[in-house]
Amino acid sequence: MAISDLNAKLRILSDAAKYDASCAASESQRPSTATGLGSLSGAGICHSFTPDGRCVSLLKLLLTNHCVYDCRYCVNRVSSDIARARFSPEEIVDLTLSFYRRNYIEGLFLSSGIYRSPDDTMVDLIRVARSLRQDHEFNGYIHLKVIPGSAPDLLAQAGRWADRVSANIELPTDIDLMSLAPDKNRRIIETSMAHIQTNIQGAREASAATPPPYAPAGQTTQMVVGATGSTDTQILTTASGLYGTYGLRRVYYSSYSPYPHADPRLPVQAPALLREHRLYQADWLMRHYGFNAHELTTEHEPNLSWDHDPKLAWALRHRDRFPVDLNRADRELLLRVPGLGYRNVDRILSIRRYHRLTTDDLKRLHVPMARILPFIITADRITAEQSLDGDSLAKRLKPPRQLSLFTAAMSAHSGQI
Repeated sequence: MAISDLNAKLRILSDAAKYDASCAASESQRPSTATGLGSLSGAGICHSFTPDGRCVSLLKLLLTNHCVYDCRYCVNRVSSDIARARFSPEEIVDLTLSFYRRNYIEGLFLSSGIYRSPDDTMVDLIRVARSLRQDHEFNGYIHLKVIPGSAPDLLAQAGRWADRVSANIELPTDIDLMSLAPDKNRRIIETSMAHIQTNIQGAREASAATPPPYAPAGQTTQMVVGATGSTDTQILTTASGLYGTYGLRRVYYSSYSPYPHADPRLPVQAPALLREHRLYQADWLMRHYGFNAHELTTEHEPNLSWDHDPKLAWALRHRDRFPVDLNRADRELLLRVPGLGYRNVDRILSIRRYHRLTTDDLKRLHVPMARILPFIITADRITAEQSLDGDSLAKRLKPPRQLSLFTAAMSAHSGQI
């Protein structure tokens, strides 16, 4: 049944877009102009955060939830019995401008099911972004989910009009894809990522006199977690490889959401959100703390600990590396101390240029003292406060099982892991 009412389409296609992880409008600046609309600094609106802490709102929609693919974990798959709808590119442009003028949003996050072919879908996604930029001089944030397998010239156009582009890797391993998404191919997905990376690098090397930069906020990807039996080791290894090979800004981890009458190979219960949270913490350690993916799990424990965050779990497995002398250790080792984020590590390095660091200095930095003291020595404490041996330390540092969403979001944002 074709849906013609705009409000009905908005309800259906904004709800269908909730499975796409939102992203921050990082490192992309589009100043306001005398004749243009807006600048980059309700239903379908999601909230994200920029690196400086600002909360921004994005209109997050699917162009359509019609899809020719039959990915078993996706509620929008071709064999799914759901209400279908489709926006025209002009409708999405009008919605974006209308929401922006009402100060509801600061940008657009646009994805789509694949109808007819990847190229046909990509053409319409590009029409939306190009119309906003060219016809309406829209300077707000635009993120386009590109369709893997699209022609290289279409991928090049997408990045010209969007601040950020992304091609979803979907699942952690080739076996997972073959089992649950037989229409998709890891090689094709990564080929699209490679084209995007080449375009980004080319834009960075070009002079300022060339056309607008390509995807100045870079590219990201998204991985479904919990739809298969893949371990955290496999997930993090895949993510690490993508970071190293294609220069991704972020890998987003999306917990599988069960739905009625699903494929019997899929779990009937949603994975614990704590697992998703631990993966984001581990990902943060790989990107900002110098950890290798294989350091964060072990052969005997291939999944991240639920009792301790990944850095603390690593420290408890490597107690021979501690205690660390905060007045002598290098930056790499300081970053391995539980409770020390990279900002406070830089502050510690600065402070000790002038005097030897004490516990009073740590208190002024607002570090979690109970957590950090067993792993460090300072000028006024020449031995760790408590023994690093035995099980008592791990039990004492185990947090309550209740996970505060606010605390989790702030710890990831501030980097104090």
